[in-house]
Amino acid sequence: MTTTASPAAASGTFLIGGDLPVHRLGFGAMRITGQGIWGDPRDPAEAVRVLHRTLELGVTFIDTADSYGPDVSERLIKQALHPYPDDLVIATKGGFTRPGPGSWVADGRPEYLRGQLDKSLRNLGLERIDLYQLHRIDAEVPVEESLGELERLRQEGKIRHIGLSEVSVAEIEQARETTEIVSVQNRYSVADRAAESVVDYCEQEGIAFIPWSPIATGRLAAADSPLATISKAHGATPSQLALAWLLRRSPVVLPIPGTSSVAHLEENVAAAAVQLTDEEFESLTKAV
Repeated sequence: MTTTASPAAASGTFLIGGDLPVHRLGFGAMRITGQGIWGDPRDPAEAVRVLHRTLELGVTFIDTADSYGPDVSERLIKQALHPYPDDLVIATKGGFTRPGPGSWVADGRPEYLRGQLDKSLRNLGLERIDLYQLHRIDAEVPVEESLGELERLRQEGKIRHIGLSEVSVAEIEQARETTEIVSVQNRYSVADRAAESVVDYCEQEGIAFIPWSPIATGRLAAADSPLATISKAHGATPSQLALAWLLRRSPVVLPIPGTSSVAHLEENVAAAAVQLTDEEFESLTKAV
């Protein structure tokens, strides 16, 4: 069990689905795989150390997917952390096939999703996935069919909660006609606001918003930028400021920065302690 004195606890707590408490600053487990998110990591021992260190730092939310590797990320999580602490929530995703390194093809067929869910249960050593997310809506399959199968799996006790990834507000509303949606995972950062309306909707509805690529800073990290200036004032890195901005952006935001390095992990989690003033937050918000 983690303790309230742990670094990640400084990020605050959110109840996913109203019943799964997690520290808001989590860990994305995509990067503990090989180049192109394919195959084993270059340094498997370091990947295992990263996973151990996530728990030592108080991280209670790990996000992965069957397509990371594929299967490599899930299996490493089991290898490193099983049996899991009672307070650890592991989320995974299904809905992509992987023809090769760097290649991703959506597949939302009900039979495919059922098979992938069962494989994720084996990979992770679980009897139920706390949060199972449709990795992409498949344009060739009615979303009601994809989510209808996930709802059946939920009723069978194999899934606790259902989430979505890379969706619009309209798509979330459509999905909610088929099943309850407790989380949305879109690309979003201080430098990339394309999902702004989705964040606002999730906050309004009490839905967890899980930004991927959360520490992208782009031109905002230039030497004369507000991000660089405020970073220096806090003795922090631009990446830490980007995470601090996300944590301040909305109480439903759960950043999941990923890495294959223990040192980088520690830097990311330390961002939970960075407190932006109102003026600093507004300056970063207006910088884009």
